[in-house]
Amino acid sequence: MKSQASANGSDTLAINRQRALRRREMARSVRDIRSRLGAPESRHSTFEHERQHLFADTRINAAFAAPLLALIVAAISSLWVSPQFMGAWFLITICTHFLMVVISHSYEKAPSDQKVRIVWSRRFIIGDLIYGCSWALFFLMPVASGAGEGLVIFHFAALLIVIAMNTMQSANLPKCLLASTLPITFFVTFSFLQQSSAVHYTLAAMAIGAQGFFLILGNQLLKNANTMLEYRADKDHLIAELETANSMSDEARRRAEAANLAKSRFLATMSHELRTPLNAILGFSEIMKDEVLGSMANKTYRAYAEDIHGSGEHLLNLINEILDLSRIEAGRHELHEEPILLEDVVAECGTMMKVRAKAKSIVLHHAHQSDLPRVWADERALRQVVLNLMSNAVKFTPVGGEVRVNLGPTSDGGQYVSVRDNGPGIPEEEIPTVLEAFGQGSHAIRSAEPGTGLGLSIVQALISMHDGTFKIKSQLGEGTEVTVCLPPSRNMNYPADDKTVAPGSLDARLRTANSA
Repeated sequence: MKSQASANGSDTLAINRQRALRRREMARSVRDIRSRLGAPESRHSTFEHERQHLFADTRINAAFAAPLLALIVAAISSLWVSPQFMGAWFLITICTHFLMVVISHSYEKAPSDQKVRIVWSRRFIIGDLIYGCSWALFFLMPVASGAGEGLVIFHFAALLIVIAMNTMQSANLPKCLLASTLPITFFVTFSFLQQSSAVHYTLAAMAIGAQGFFLILGNQLLKNANTMLEYRADKDHLIAELETANSMSDEARRRAEAANLAKSRFLATMSHELRTPLNAILGFSEIMKDEVLGSMANKTYRAYAEDIHGSGEHLLNLINEILDLSRIEAGRHELHEEPILLEDVVAECGTMMKVRAKAKSIVLHHAHQSDLPRVWADERALRQVVLNLMSNAVKFTPVGGEVRVNLGPTSDGGQYVSVRDNGPGIPEEEIPTVLEAFGQGSHAIRSAEPGTGLGLSIVQALISMHDGTFKIKSQLGEGTEVTVCLPPSRNMNYPADDKTVAPGSLDARLRTANSA
C-alpha cells in the first residue's frame, strides 16, 4: 500500500510539473508577442517573412494569368513586329515568369527555419528583375516600317497594364516592385525619347508619371498589408491570452474539483463521527432534563441539561442541513416521488409550527383552494421546503405579528405555496446575499437570530429538482413573501374512472403499477 501511494504521489507530482511547464511556455509566448506588438519601429521588419509569404502566394495564384496576358500582347504585336521575334520574346517571358513561380513554390515548401534566411529575399529581387527585363525587351523589338501611331499607343497601353500587374504582384516587397517595373519604364521612356516628336515626348513624360503613381499605389498596398498583418498579430495575441486564461481556468477547475471531492469525503466521514456522539449527548441530556432516573435536586443542573439538549439539537440540525445541501450540490440527492396532496403537507407543517408561533404570540393564517389535484413529488422534500419557509417567517416576525400561508393553482395550471410575514423585510440589495448558502441579511445579524443561512438555498435546490420556480418579494418595513411553484406537469389530472390515458405518460405508468 505504501509503495502504491508513493507511486501515485510521484505520478501526481510529474503531472503538476508538466502543467507548470506548459503554463511557463504559454506565458513566455505571450510575453514575446506583447514585446513584438509593443515595438512600433520593428513591427514592419517583424512582418517581413509574412509579406514574403503573401508575395509567393500571389505569384503562385497568378501562375496562368500572366502568361495569358503575354500571349495576347504577342498576338497583337505580330501586326507590327516579326512573328519570329515575338515568338522568341514570348518564350523568354514565359520562362522568366515560371522561374518566379518555381521560386515561390520552393519558398512555400521550405522549412520554417530556412524561410527566415535573407537568401530568399535576394532570389525574389533577382527573379523579378529578370522578369521585368523580359517585358522591357518587348519595347525594344524591331518594328516594320510604317507602323505609325497605332504601335505607339499600343506600347503605352501595354506599359500601363504590365506595370499595374507587377504592382499588384510585388507590392508586398518594395524592392521587388522596383525591380519588376523600373526596367520597363526606363526602356519605354528611352524608346519614346529616340523619336523627335511632341507625342513621343508627352508619352515619355506620362510613362514616368505612371511609374510614380504605381509606386505610390504599391506603397499604399504595402501599408494595407502591414495593417492586415498587425490585425492578425493582435488576433494571435488575443488567442494566446485566451489560451493562457483557459489553461488557468482548467487548472482552477481541477483544483476546485479536487477541493469539492475532499469536501465530500470530509462530510461523509464527519457525518458519522459527529452524529454518533451527538446522539449520545441528546439521549443522555434528555434523560437528565426529564429526570427519568430520578429527580435532580439542583435546578441549575437541570437547566444546564436543557441547554445541552437544545444545543445538541441545533448542532444536529445544522449538520443535517449541511449534508443535505452537499448531497444536492453533488447531484446525489434522490427524489422518492409519489402522489401526494400538497394541502396535507402544508397542514402538517402548520401543525408543527404552532408551538413556535404561540411562543411569540404569532397568528398563523392558512388559506387554500379546495379540490386541488394530487402532485407527483417527494413528500419529505416538500415538507422540508414548507417547514423552512414557515420557520423563517416565524423567526423574523415580531411578537404579536402574523404569518399567512396560501395554497392554490397557478395561472398556467400548476400549484403554488406562498408564505408571507409582516416582519422587517429585506433590503433589495441584500436579497442576492440572503439566497446564497450561509448568507444572512443585516437584520438577522443585528438581531442574532439563530440559523445557518442554508434554509433558502435548500428550498431553491429542492424546488429546482422538482422543475419548479422560486420567487421572493420583500419590501423594507412591510414584510417578505416567498412563493414556490410546481409546474403543471406535476399534476395528476385524471378522474378515477377515466380510461383514456395517453400510453407511456406518468398517469398511465401509475395506473399500470396500481393494477399490478
